[in-house]
Amino acid sequence: MRAVWSFWSKPFQGEKGRSWQSPLHHLLAWGLSVRLARKYFPETALVTDTPGKALLVHALGLPFTHVSTELDDYRRCDPGWWSLSKVVAYRAQQQPFIHLDTDVFLWKPLPAAMLAASVFAQCPEDHPPLDTYWGPDEVERAFTQHNLTVPVEWEWARSRSPHGFREANCGIMGANRVDFIQYFASLSLDLMTNPANAPAWAELPSLSGYMMLTEQFLLNACFEFHRSHPQSPFRGMHMRYLFPSFGEAYNHEAASRVGFTHLLGDAKRDPAIARRLEQRTEQEDGSFYRHCVQLSRHNPFSRHAL
Repeated sequence: MRAVWSFWSKPFQGEKGRSWQSPLHHLLAWGLSVRLARKYFPETALVTDTPGKALLVHALGLPFTHVSTELDDYRRCDPGWWSLSKVVAYRAQQQPFIHLDTDVFLWKPLPAAMLAASVFAQCPEDHPPLDTYWGPDEVERAFTQHNLTVPVEWEWARSRSPHGFREANCGIMGANRVDFIQYFASLSLDLMTNPANAPAWAELPSLSGYMMLTEQFLLNACFEFHRSHPQSPFRGMHMRYLFPSFGEAYNHEAASRVGFTHLLGDAKRDPAIARRLEQRTEQEDGSFYRHCVQLSRHNPFSRHAL
């Protein structure tokens, strides 16, 4: 099974580049995430753009087996779709794979039963209230206003659970049914980037808040719709999660047992966590750590992007 990462420089040069405590910690996270995962997944791949390749491959020296600059094709897309790079990477896969976020660290092998599933992800995320900001109802109202429709899988999932919705957290996400993932990812990319849908998206306050719906909610909706549809070529699929709930995924003891860390949101800016990231990287590879220190001071892309 191949391990895959993705990086789109365009949103990172803006708001997303400020998510880490410093440029140094962004570089350290990349190195540690790849280094740890290669112990269990020797074949690695990066889906990025030309500036991303210049930073991660040429400057940082990360040893990916395969590198694609397919994200150059999306240079005109709104950077509000900050996780579009992941969906592009999903669609590009031709063999069983696992995609890891840059802030995910695998300290132990992942369960074999999970890796054998049709589809797998980090954990389910259940969202009961529909009147919250960035909910699917806001997207539906905007699309209806412009006589547009969301995918049938989206409509079906919402009709089954009108008072809540479920997402599949994609801190890690992978599949053996790559044909299904290619289908889902193509649907997601069309939903985000089809010019016909632009008037609806323009009605909404910020695209960045709806990225989780077009990735994580739509993934779960597609899975639930197709696994039970009698005519679907994907009927009978099964999905496994590393954790049974979002709360369990961010429970320190549970995560330690599994050997899994995901630095969600503000954790990337926590000074104590930043120090631990420095210490662990220096412990793993002192020369790489020193290289990151120098690169964070002198590399133009790193300095301006972060």
